[in-house]
Formats: sequence, structure tokens, C-alpha cells
Amino acid sequence: MTGAVVLRIHFTADDLARTRVATTVGAAAETYYSLEMLGRRSCALPFHRWRAAVAGRLTEDTRPLTALLPARGPGLDLLALAGDSPDIDHAVETLLRAPRTRIRRELEAVAFDSAHSSWARSVAEGGMEARRQLASALAACHRVTVGTYWSASRPRLDAVRAHYSRTLLEEGVEGLLASVCPPMVRWCSPVLEVRHPRPVEIHLGGRGLILMPTVFSWRELSLLYDPYDDESVPRLTVPVVTDLASGIALCGQSPADDDALGALLGRTRAAALRLAADGCGTTELARRLGVTPAAASQHAKTLRGAGLITTSRRGGSVLHITTALGRELLGGT
Repeated sequence: MTGAVVLRIHFTADDLARTRVATTVGAAAETYYSLEMLGRRSCALPFHRWRAAVAGRLTEDTRPLTALLPARGPGLDLLALAGDSPDIDHAVETLLRAPRTRIRRELEAVAFDSAHSSWARSVAEGGMEARRQLASALAACHRVTVGTYWSASRPRLDAVRAHYSRTLLEEGVEGLLASVCPPMVRWCSPVLEVRHPRPVEIHLGGRGLILMPTVFSWRELSLLYDPYDDESVPRLTVPVVTDLASGIALCGQSPADDDALGALLGRTRAAALRLAADGCGTTELARRLGVTPAAASQHAKTLRGAGLITTSRRGGSVLHITTALGRELLGGT
């Protein structure tokens, strides 16, 4: 992480003793993160199938929440406003009961575009009708972007939490912190360094840290804390979708499903991945795919960039062969 901009989280002995792993970041926060991902110009490859399924399905009743996506910078902390319950109905009730001062502080910290600033002000000013519209929109967005995929994502969340818990038991807190999302995170006792858009120094001050697994994030961690509350425990979101296989599983598809693989990679690239399982040169790849050598080379480059194949030179030619991740996608061992 040399030269990278980092968030530096400073631990004391008390902080290490109070660090723990949560089950989930909660239905409300996952919904907001899914909207942020859906609104980006480009989407990480593991989420392509999910995005294709939900794009265009957000209706007018979701607008009160989608309008609160920021024009730039950090967005709302719905974890603070709606809690970490995995049940969306419970999250909606928590949002309806959230203190007016907390909602105002959250909204004032977000940079909205001019088209939505008046709506944000009406929510911040505490009108219950605006609050009910926002809560209803949260439930509507959840139904589209998260709810359908929640049961498929829970095994991944549970597996990651179990891994962290086992690491904590066997190697202690420092071993756990050293295992979180390398190379985006690095433990340099007593500081946890996290790749971040801007340099930030955070001293936990004995409160500890909660690691919160998240589904709808990709190679991105966020530190959530209330600067006005010295008692609240900071929370670090940790992505659990880390490869193509877990991205396909998000949509409830087997990695070996031909239709799922074709939808994710494109049929030609999916076929190229299958051919590379036994090793294949660029010329042979082009012949068997029915494309030009230049096109075959481009497909191989894309698969290599996704970590699905490796390419090695053999004399005057090259050999493409699947990686362990590529074999996992194909349903092999």
C-alpha cells in the first residue's frame, strides 16, 4: 500500500479487546449500497448479472430514497438511521423512530444535487409525511435490489463471518485484523491501514471496532461512526463478494450453469474460458471460437484481467490456461 491514500485506524489494548465481528451491516444499509452500485457508470464483473436483472425496475415509489444519493462524496449512513437488522420491516420502523437531530446531521453532511436539495431539506426538517415517504421508498428499493437476492447471499455472509470468528479464536484479534481484505487493508500494529479516497486518522479511544460484512460493495471498505457521539462504536464495512463465483451465487445460480456463465461473461468469453481449461493457444482459441486472432487475444486479455486465466509464453506462441478461480466457475475442483 506504499504511496496509497489511506484511512489509519489507531488501536489501544482496550480497542483490541473490544473488537468483534457482526453478522451483517443490515437490510437498510445493504439497500443503500446496492443503489450506489446501480447508479455507477461501470459495474464490477461479479455484479453484472445482478445489475442486468434489476436495472430499469426501480419505479416512482422508490424515488424518495434514490433522490438522496449524493451528487459526489459520501452518502447517507443508513446503518445509523435504520439499524443493522437483516429484516427490512424492522429497519423501516427504526427509521421512522430515528431522532430528528440524527436525521438532520446525516442529511446536512451529504452533497445533494440542486434538483433534490429541497426534498432533502424537507426530510431533514423532520416532517413526518416526508419521513414516511422515505421509509416506504426504502422498503420498495429493498424489494427490487436486495430482497430477491438476500437468501442466496446469506450463506456467503455466514461463511465469511465464520472464517473471521475462527481466525479470531485461533490467531487472536491481531491475526483477524491482518486477515481482512488484503491488499486493500494492512495491519501495522497498532494501526489498521485501509485504502481510502482521502487521508483520515481515527483514534478509537477504547471503544473498539465492529467488522461488518457487506454484500453490495466491491473492493471498497467504509468506516461508519458518529463524530457527535463519543460512546458509539465505529464500524468498518467489509465486502464479502470478492470473486466471480460469489457474484454468480448472489443471483442464486450455480457457477457451472452455462446460461449463468454466458450471461455473466458473454457467450464467447464463456466458451473461451472452457477451452482454456485444457490449455489453449491464441491461434487455436481463435479457430475454435470462430473469431479473428486479434479478437481471441482481446477475450483472453479480459479473462486474464478478471483472474480467470493465466497466459505463459512457449517459444513463439502463448498458452492460456484457467486459474483455480476459473476452474471454480466452470464447476471443477
